[in-house]
Amino acid sequence: MMKTELFSILLVFIGTIIGSFGALYLKIGSKDLSINIKKIIKNYKLILGLLFYVLSSLFYVTALRWGELSVLYPFTSVGYVWVCFLSMKFLGEKMNKLKWIGIITIIIGISLVGIGS
Repeated sequence: MMKTELFSILLVFIGTIIGSFGALYLKIGSKDLSINIKKIIKNYKLILGLLFYVLSSLFYVTALRWGELSVLYPFTSVGYVWVCFLSMKFLGEKMNKLKWIGIITIIIGISLVGIGS
């Protein structure tokens, strides 16, 4: 039976932060999105978003080496929390009560998974 190392959980958390920046840059880059391949290649914000996603995946895959999928995968949901905070700060998006309840629910769920493992 494999035990999930704390180091692997930390890697997942770092990966979720990096992946959240990926989502942010994909959103920003999507403003200039077109069907033109040359414009897509020159859209550095879109490319940066993709690179952030690839980098976050590398952190996640590395974490899987030292941890159980059933423990690590729920921790990826913290990415939703980071995206909310980044979108408020950089995109001026607003949060309402339901969104805050959702964030609190995610944090409680992650805590329960952590305690259970």
